[in-house]
Amino acid sequence: MPTYTMRVFRGDPGGGEFKDYRVETGEGMVVLDVIHRIQATQAPDLACRWNCKAGKCGSCSAEVNGQPRLMCMTRMNLFADGETVSVAPIRTFPIIRDLVADVSYNFEKAKQVPPLRLRPPDPDGKYRMMQEDVDRPQEFHKCIECFLCQDVCHVIRDHEDKKRAFAGPRFFIKIAGLDMHPLDTRDRSAFIKDQAGVGLCNITKCCTEVCPEHIHITDNGIIPLKERMADGFDPIVWLLRKFRGKSTSRIGRDRTSR
Repeated sequence: MPTYTMRVFRGDPGGGEFKDYRVETGEGMVVLDVIHRIQATQAPDLACRWNCKAGKCGSCSAEVNGQPRLMCMTRMNLFADGETVSVAPIRTFPIIRDLVADVSYNFEKAKQVPPLRLRPPDPDGKYRMMQEDVDRPQEFHKCIECFLCQDVCHVIRDHEDKKRAFAGPRFFIKIAGLDMHPLDTRDRSAFIKDQAGVGLCNITKCCTEVCPEHIHITDNGIIPLKERMADGFDPIVWLLRKFRGKSTSRIGRDRTSR
């Protein structure tokens, strides 16, 4: 059976280092299985966060060979037999211990998002919606809150002074989904611009690239929000209009993935 050298980060807020573990693997094993094997046989004090082991809870986010991934969805057969595989916590957020990062930043941002506010029902007490309007935001509901998109976001990772006024890609799609809801009546314009800070996003699509649910975060969520907030002095939106040859759209417009 293939044997790998797993280079696992061990440490806490005071510091740490990578430690090597030689591990024999079996058919179908994923990185999370190997971490559990290390816990069982070599390092019982190794800290690791996980829950469902099915790619749906988002708990086991880590950086495997420098790439943000879910450990439970990263198969070991991606790596050559004998290869050294590094596993580190997502590095944008403070470390708690070993592979566990403190992602409470995201929970605080979630509290700030203005919730859904439904319009009154029709006179017969029922709500009526067009199916196409119901379908439009469904993509955003697939988010499992693994926070890999937040991890790779340049604003959150590299600009500590901007973080208080920036929600990040996970919450941009949450806001977009709320605004696209056919029964929602809340105006979030001021929040999107001033508190969520969508104007700080430079639309590099790094968040879309790492999303394990393949949500088109940038094209279908962030760009419509930026267009909605645009004024005549927004150079990014001006370039978007120039490149795509179309005028600013409202958030609820149908969009095709690019």
